[in-house]
Amino acid sequence: MEGSDKASAAANDQGPPDVTRSDVALSAGVDNNAPTLPAGAAQVVPEPLITQDDLIARVRSYNPATNESLLRDAWEFGRLMHDGQYRHSGEPYFTHPVAVAMILAQQQMDDATIITALLHDTVEDTRATYAEVEARFGAVIADLVDGVTKLTNLQLHSAETKQAENFRKLIMATSRDLRVTLVKLADRLHNMRTIASMRPEKQVKKARETMDIYAPLAGRMGMQWMREELEDMAFRVLNPEARDSIIQRFSLIQQESGDLVDQIKTDLLAEFEKSGIPAEVHGRAKKPYSIWRKMQEKDQSFSQLSDIYGFRVITKTDVDCYRALGAIHQRWRSVPGRFKDYISQPKSNGYRSIHTAVSARGGKRVEVQIRTREMHEVAEAGVAAHWSYRDGEPVQNRFVVDPARWIAQLSERFEEDQDHDEFLETFKLEMYQDQVFCFTPKGEVIKLPQGATPIDFAYAIHTRIGHACVGAKVDGLRVPLWTRLKNGQSVEIIIADGQTPQATWIDIAVTGRAKSAIRRWLREKDRDRFIKLGTELTRVAFENAGKKSTDKALATAARALAFENAEQLLLRVGAAEITAREVVRAIYPDLKLRDANEIDAEKAVVGLSPDQSFRRAPCCQPVPGERIVGITFRGQGVIVHAIDCPALSEYEDQPDRWVDLRWQEGQHRAINTVSLELSVANDAGVLGRVCTLIGEQDANISDLDFLDRKLDFYSLRIDVDVRDAEHLHRVMTALDADSHVSSLLRLRDAHRNLSWSAALPAAGATGH
Repeated sequence: MEGSDKASAAANDQGPPDVTRSDVALSAGVDNNAPTLPAGAAQVVPEPLITQDDLIARVRSYNPATNESLLRDAWEFGRLMHDGQYRHSGEPYFTHPVAVAMILAQQQMDDATIITALLHDTVEDTRATYAEVEARFGAVIADLVDGVTKLTNLQLHSAETKQAENFRKLIMATSRDLRVTLVKLADRLHNMRTIASMRPEKQVKKARETMDIYAPLAGRMGMQWMREELEDMAFRVLNPEARDSIIQRFSLIQQESGDLVDQIKTDLLAEFEKSGIPAEVHGRAKKPYSIWRKMQEKDQSFSQLSDIYGFRVITKTDVDCYRALGAIHQRWRSVPGRFKDYISQPKSNGYRSIHTAVSARGGKRVEVQIRTREMHEVAEAGVAAHWSYRDGEPVQNRFVVDPARWIAQLSERFEEDQDHDEFLETFKLEMYQDQVFCFTPKGEVIKLPQGATPIDFAYAIHTRIGHACVGAKVDGLRVPLWTRLKNGQSVEIIIADGQTPQATWIDIAVTGRAKSAIRRWLREKDRDRFIKLGTELTRVAFENAGKKSTDKALATAARALAFENAEQLLLRVGAAEITAREVVRAIYPDLKLRDANEIDAEKAVVGLSPDQSFRRAPCCQPVPGERIVGITFRGQGVIVHAIDCPALSEYEDQPDRWVDLRWQEGQHRAINTVSLELSVANDAGVLGRVCTLIGEQDANISDLDFLDRKLDFYSLRIDVDVRDAEHLHRVMTALDADSHVSSLLRLRDAHRNLSWSAALPAAGATGH
């Protein structure tokens, strides 16, 4: 349950009287006849009432062989355990588990899942125990209830890293029994349907969590109807003005053009009848959130959108699906780039349909999905169709995906040793991206997110192939590793012994699996060096804050930042994945880190057009306070060089690419990386002294590399993050004055620009 929805039944409770009869009607919040758009135009109506007999009748309608006595026993047990508890709305709390059970019954789920729904909050919120549930209802149901309880207990409320850990556990629970997640989704669906009774701040939190995680998870599991309902209810909370505006625009369209859905539906049926194709047609306007998302993605106003209506055609056979497609395309012009054949290339959750878009009556662009009845059942229930019943028997549908196989495919994308931020990044990437299908040279199909590159393709085959990748051929032609793959392409990965992942690959890769594997390899390659450097950096950071970097302090910081132990924490600091300041702040959150008047990193440079992003050139690494000029790269923004950078000679004959720039006046953030080369004495404690000197100037070391090691001296390259030229001068002066530093040089390498510019990541990055 959602903990805030429950109110205790104290003596002074002002809620309704206690429930004393099992056959009393319970308010369940079930939306059996949810209207299509304009969905939100109507006032909220009282929730329908459900009795014990209503639930039993609903289950018996698809499963006559249901264990009615066990269902009634679960109802009585749940009602008794929740006796005296109330929701914030004032209803008896048991209305919530009943509603969850009815949602699952509407999906024709098995008895174990329905009973779990009735009992899913008993172990968490009542005196009932796991042993009691197991003795009364069996080990399977007890384990399911226990799984839902653990998921609910993992609902964390503040930092995103905690949310990431929560959903890592959700996926782990899913891998044991998918029904745990089905109950959790139904639980969230009912809580969103009754969200109006929550406090406003609680509504926003739950709506955001629903939009980010639960809705896409429902979509990934194939329950698109649930995804759309969850998104629209969350949208109602997060942006009610936008939703109301879209509903009002729909009302105007209906007043001006009549019911276009019925008109186009009639046109489709006429075409199918003419062609002798038996088919059903269902049409509706799209949900407000779906329309709003398209407006944001395409940067269009409502009046510019053309595909706001969707139609579903259900035929008898696969052949009829393709015949229906031909009839539609003969009648109306198809929209280029909008055709997808998920019948020949099904989604991993078993989804099969043909998708197309056409310019229909009055030039209105509409989307059409074409599928058979069997495909439709899987499209409605998704992976949950595995447990669906009909006439007392499990549904025999050849398209239903084995949940164990589906979970294995999902779980393999999430590396076990990812930290929480990486996991949440991976999870969102996998949940939100559409797929493309590419082929290996042997004809095997590899499914990847849209925008994936050959690097993602290589890691999808095997981590070893990804690590050794040096190039790729797409449809027989050699292509750069940052090439975006398209549907139907044949991809051949070229590997070489001795090749290892490059740091720039993280910006090129799209899939969470590839990013995680690359990061892990880079960390492990220099593990010992990173740990030593992280130890020194955190020591300096703690000393600058007037604190000590003790083992206990590091262990505490590791727990606060959700790392397994202090060694993992130091490894990430040394690898520049987190800063030593973040470690200090994890224990001492009140320490001031940044001046509120600091210039935003995205606005550090003046002279760019509104749609241009910028990056500092790695060859000269200009910093605020130095004269600069920009060179444009098509599709990549502007590269900022120091005015005296030797690399600029390459562009002397291309004056149209030059942009006059200057740094923004004011205090900049210390995020501008500069590479320094030092020669230091090979004595004990010298490296620590160097790190201390840099830390004392309030500068961060983002990387350190040994260029040469001799008996009496070391040559180092240290990357230091500074605010501006004055800050850099202070750092270099402090180092140059130290007796252990024999030479000091700011590195500027024109050749580094050539190798780097060829592998520019996608535009949109800023600062450093």
